[in-house]
Amino acid sequence: MRRLPTSCAALLLAAASFCAGHAHAADAAPEAVFDWFHYEGSDPADAAHAPGPGQFRNPVIKGFYPDPSVVRVGADYYLVNSTFGWFPGIPVFHSRDLVHWTQVSNAIDRVDQLDFGKHDLVNGVFAPAITHHDGRFWIANTCFPNCGGNFVITATDPAGPWSDPVWLPDLAGGIDPSLFFDDDGRAWIVNNDLPAGGKERYTGHRAIWLQEFDPKAMRTTGPRTVILDGGIDIAEKPEYVEGPHLFKRDGWYYLTAAEGGTGEMHRQVILRSRTVTGPYAPWQDNPVLTQRDLPRERPFPITSAGHADLVQTQDGDWWAVFLGNRPYPPLEGHYVNTGRETFLMPVRWQDGWPRITAPGQVLPYVLDAPALPAGRAALPTSGAFEVRDEFDGPRLPPYWITVRNPRESWYRLKDGALHLQARGVLLGARDNPSFLARRQQHQDATATTAVRFVPQHDGDTAGLAAFQNEDYWYLLAVTRQDGTPVVVLDRRDGRDKGEAATGTRLASAPLPSTSAASPLQLRVRARGAKYDFAYAGDDGAWRTLARDVDGTLLSTAVAGGFTGAVFGVYAARQGEAR
Repeated sequence: MRRLPTSCAALLLAAASFCAGHAHAADAAPEAVFDWFHYEGSDPADAAHAPGPGQFRNPVIKGFYPDPSVVRVGADYYLVNSTFGWFPGIPVFHSRDLVHWTQVSNAIDRVDQLDFGKHDLVNGVFAPAITHHDGRFWIANTCFPNCGGNFVITATDPAGPWSDPVWLPDLAGGIDPSLFFDDDGRAWIVNNDLPAGGKERYTGHRAIWLQEFDPKAMRTTGPRTVILDGGIDIAEKPEYVEGPHLFKRDGWYYLTAAEGGTGEMHRQVILRSRTVTGPYAPWQDNPVLTQRDLPRERPFPITSAGHADLVQTQDGDWWAVFLGNRPYPPLEGHYVNTGRETFLMPVRWQDGWPRITAPGQVLPYVLDAPALPAGRAALPTSGAFEVRDEFDGPRLPPYWITVRNPRESWYRLKDGALHLQARGVLLGARDNPSFLARRQQHQDATATTAVRFVPQHDGDTAGLAAFQNEDYWYLLAVTRQDGTPVVVLDRRDGRDKGEAATGTRLASAPLPSTSAASPLQLRVRARGAKYDFAYAGDDGAWRTLARDVDGTLLSTAVAGGFTGAVFGVYAARQGEAR
C-alpha cells in the first residue's frame, strides 16, 4: 500500500482558496469529521492481460482523465487532461518514461482564475493542450459556456503557479485551441469552431481554424482561416472535427484531429502540408487510430479511441497518448463509469505518415514499454492498486476535487482528519456543496471511510457518495429521521423529473451502537454494473444496507456528459438547504 508523501509540496494543491480553512465559528452548523479514506480497485482485464518484463499496461492513467495532451522537455514528459466543471481543474502530470505518471499540480487551482458558474458539470474547461517554448510551459484551453471562451495560461515550472488566463477573443466561440511554435520563431494556434459563415451544412459540421499567435503580446494576430472543413472527406458529413494539434517532421507540417464525436464513432485522422498555412492534404489510409470498425461484443473492449497527441522521445521514437473507454457488461449498453481514460501506443511511420492502429487492430492492454529509463510514480495510476488518505498533511493531495468553484472555506484539515462544515447546499444542487471526491478508476472498486457526525436536526447529513453529476448519485450517510439518528441510502435518478434534490430513500437502518465520539465506517463497493453499500459500528462488523444496486445509473450511457464517476465525502445541513 502506498500513500502520497505529504511533505512533497509539488504534489499538493496550491490554491489558498481551496486549502484547509477555518469553519465559521459563528455558524452553528454541525461538522462532519472523516478520519481517513481508503480506495482500492482492480479490473477483470488485469487478470487476463498480465504484463511481462519490459512491458506496460493500458490505460496508463485510469479513471476520468480524458483528452490527454503531452509535451517533452529534455528527458521529462508532461501531460494534461480535461476536468470540465470540477475544481481544481486541468491536472498536470510528469513522467520520465511515458508510463509512470505523477500529478505535480492543477493548472486551474485558484477560484479567481476561472468561474465555472452553476452550469452542468459537462461544461467548464475543455481539452487543454500543453507545449513548451522559450523557457515557459503553455496551456491553451477553453472555458465553456459563458465563462470566458478560449485562453492561454503559462508557467515556468509545471508544478505551478500557473498564470491567470489571457483571453483570446479572436477565437470566437470555438473550443480545443492548441499552440504550435515553429522553428522560424513564429507561433500559430488552431482550434475547432463553426465553419466559415457560422452555419452548419449538417448536424455536427465543424471546421479547424488557424491563426498566428504573438507570444510576446499574448494575443492572436493576422487573418483567421479554415484549414480543415468538416473533416478529411466532407462528402461523408463527418461530425465534430476537434482536438487539433500541429507538429512538424522532415519539413512537413502535420495536422492531426479527431472526428466522429467522443463516443464509439471516434477516430483520429492526419493531414499534412509543406507550409503551415496549408493547403493540408489527408492521408489516403486514414484513420490513423480508431476502434469503431470492431464489433462491440468482444472480450474486454476498449472503445471510443481518439483525441490523440503525438510526442517524439529523446531517442527519436514517436508515441501517442489518446483517450478511450472501457465499458463493462452488458456490452450492448456501452456502460462506462470510469470515464474516458488516458492510453499510450507507439507510432509507426509509414511512407511519411504516422500510424497508431492498423485497420481492424484491437487496442492492446499490454505492450512493450518505450525504450526509456524506467520511471516511478508517487502513486499508481494503472493496473490494480490501493491508496489510503490519512488526512494528516497540511493540504489535500491534488487528485481531490469538488464540483465548481468553492466560494467559502467549508473544510479544514486538523488533527489527522478532514472536517467538513455541513452547509445548506445539497448534493443535487447546481452549486458547490460540501463535497470532496476522488475518481473511480476501476470497474471493480471499493471506497471506505470513517465518519464522526452528530446530526442536530432532521435532515442533517454526512456520508459517502458515489456520484456522476448532480442528477445521478448514491449517498450512504448518517442522518436524523424523526428525531432518531439512522444510516440511510439515498439515490437521485435524473430520469425521474419529479424527484427532489434530496433524492429518493432506498433503505435505512438504526445506527449501530456508536457513540458520538466513535467513527461509523461506510463502504461503497462497485462490481461493474452492481454496487453494494455497507456500514460498520464500534464492533467492526459490516452490515449490508443494500446489495446489487444498479450501477449503470453512474455511467455516461445513463447520466450523459463527458465525465466519470467519483467517490467522495459529503455533509449538508437540511434546515437551510438550497
